[in-house]
Amino acid sequence: MKHGKKYEEALKLVDRQTYYEAAEAISLAKKTATAKFDETVELHIKTGCDGRHAEQQIRGAVVLPNGTGKTVKVLVFAKGPKLDEAQAAGADYVGGEELIPKIQNDGWLDFDVVVATPDMMGVVGRLGKVLGPKGLMPNPKAGTVTMDVTKAINDIKAGKIEYRLDKSNIIHVPVGKASFTEEALLENFNALMDAVVKAKPSALKGQYIKSMTMTTTMGPGVRMNVAKY
Repeated sequence: MKHGKKYEEALKLVDRQTYYEAAEAISLAKKTATAKFDETVELHIKTGCDGRHAEQQIRGAVVLPNGTGKTVKVLVFAKGPKLDEAQAAGADYVGGEELIPKIQNDGWLDFDVVVATPDMMGVVGRLGKVLGPKGLMPNPKAGTVTMDVTKAINDIKAGKIEYRLDKSNIIHVPVGKASFTEEALLENFNALMDAVVKAKPSALKGQYIKSMTMTTTMGPGVRMNVAKY
């Protein structure tokens, strides 16, 4: 795969043989973000888990202290007074059964996170085939199936992100934007790692975190030291 001149220049800043500490990795990620837009700083964590076993699955959520730098659109499935509560809390879209055909048939997906009250999960379940593959299905572990819709919306808008294993047992998460200060990115990184370390499955034998790479949207990967995790 051929990379552009900017990528090649950025690559020269990164020593491929070095495993960097968090602060250095963040500093390098910021230096290698040369795109015309505000790149996302991402973390990719390769775990020793085997996601085929339910007891080794990892899924949870954490509020990044400095947010993600992204405006997140929230859709809430609710009924009765919870509809008004969701609207008052700042949900972008609120509704019930009438939204099903819009999503299923019209392909409407103009939202980033879906929250549902438990009594709406029967309805939302019908969207499993659409929302599931996109990682949008509400889930109690991620705090998106709840009666406390105000807290769920506030947390999401404040910078709550979800982490989960992909098919290769890797966790991919945003840490913030390249425009953030190094301190803000480091605070976000530490909050994220605290949550991931706490989520270690008790059934796991052997090494939990095998490797970590920090990248920006268009930049090269910066390999990180995982010894302390």
